[in-house]
Amino acid sequence: MLSWGEIRAYDYREAFGRFRGVLRRWRAGRVWRWSCVLFAGLVGGWLGLALGGQVVTPIGPADVTFALSPQWHGETVVNVAPLGQLAFDTHAAPLKLEATITDIRLAAAEEMFSDPDAINRMAAGIGSDLTSGVTALLLRSLLAAAVGAIVMGLLLFRSGWRALASGVTSLLVLVSFGGLAGLTFNPSAIAEPRYTGLIAGAPQVVGSADDVVSRFSEYQEQLAGLVGNVSMIYEATSTLPVYDEDESVIRVLHVSDIQLNPASWSIISTLREQYGADVVVDSGDLTDRGSAAEDVFADEIGKLDVPYVWVRGQHDSMGTQRAVESQPNTVVLDGDVEEVGGLTFYGAGDPRFTPDATRLNPDEAGVAALGEEQAASVAGGDAEVDVAVLHTRTQAEPFDGVVPLVLAGNEHLRSTELTELGTRFLVQGSTGGAGLSGLDHGPGRPTPYQASVLYFDAETGRLQARDDIDLGGIGLTSAQVERHIEEDPQRPVGEAGEESEESGEPEEEASETEGEQ
Repeated sequence: MLSWGEIRAYDYREAFGRFRGVLRRWRAGRVWRWSCVLFAGLVGGWLGLALGGQVVTPIGPADVTFALSPQWHGETVVNVAPLGQLAFDTHAAPLKLEATITDIRLAAAEEMFSDPDAINRMAAGIGSDLTSGVTALLLRSLLAAAVGAIVMGLLLFRSGWRALASGVTSLLVLVSFGGLAGLTFNPSAIAEPRYTGLIAGAPQVVGSADDVVSRFSEYQEQLAGLVGNVSMIYEATSTLPVYDEDESVIRVLHVSDIQLNPASWSIISTLREQYGADVVVDSGDLTDRGSAAEDVFADEIGKLDVPYVWVRGQHDSMGTQRAVESQPNTVVLDGDVEEVGGLTFYGAGDPRFTPDATRLNPDEAGVAALGEEQAASVAGGDAEVDVAVLHTRTQAEPFDGVVPLVLAGNEHLRSTELTELGTRFLVQGSTGGAGLSGLDHGPGRPTPYQASVLYFDAETGRLQARDDIDLGGIGLTSAQVERHIEEDPQRPVGEAGEESEESGEPEEEASETEGEQ
């Protein structure tokens, strides 16, 4: 039997145990509530930054949008459409600072170009413009993050105090990240930018990286020059017909003679994305030797998100053709008529295979005879072909008067001709800078990277206009875009006209934008 003292000790232990249980439950609930507050602060702040963490700042004739967003890898990104993107590892904080040229005020641009001192005046003020823009961005980001966190807190807790605590949490986190970015800021990162898009082939566009680092105060003049060059591109193209935003237009990217140059895929991918191409047409010579080891090169085609129409060139083997056919988005034409992206294509591979010296290849006359047979089959067929795709001009010439447009390659330099019978022949240059053979032209004379964006009327299937894009070859940093308008898109085909238009003669409606570093 328990004594009175033992009973009292037992009661004390039981009461203390109950008190500890209540304390644990109270602490657990408190931790849970503060965890929810932290969650609301982080998620709400992120949403607030995503929706409101941007400001538009005028820099010279350009309107530049600055944006701040959370990202595991901290960096500064400059978007220069349509050339591409530059990224700098300027800080270690998990924040991304992004600057994008979103608009060019044409009146200001024209005034700047007409006044020789305008660039100098812009250079003098560009530093203060950048400072005010970044300052406005930071203030707006803090406000947007706080508002987003408070709204999230109200939705979760329906309590003003907890919502306010979420807003304070968001502010503290963002200020901490900003302070970390300031402490870890590395100006020398400007010397090691990462390039993507078309600009990847021209790192010199930002000038000498060593000079930028050693003479940072002069960087504003280089930035002013870059903004001025981009302004000239926007101003010069402002009067062109806006085919790339018209839903009734089919956009086709024409490439050729890639010849195993891996840099071509970056160019093709960027052009496809920036011009919104619906179809890519490749008129042959994807590889250099057509060997089995080169078949893996065709895998890059599968990474493009649009149909890829392809014909075999002289450097492509039947093994190459099978490798291309294995890609999910390819349409390989070898004597076939196919409707792709709203257009009807006919295509045939080149009967020759140049790298195989043991193979008996047909001569020019044999290729021409084959082309005549193929053209006759198209002329006598049921389908009305919009575009014929062949690799060489020899094989393509019999299609004169049969189809309105013939796309070819092989010559490594773009040319065009509108014949008396109403057929336009467009021979594309080398989108691969003629591959390794592009080095054989001697110093200062590399083969340029060339491609064209073709705009077709979706109802008639007729070519309306084209943008010819030229990038400087190996060792050069030039870039040029020319737009050519078809004078008579609905011209009859097969009926002789008054005269033909040869390549090398400028087209009246052509507008050109060109920049070179």
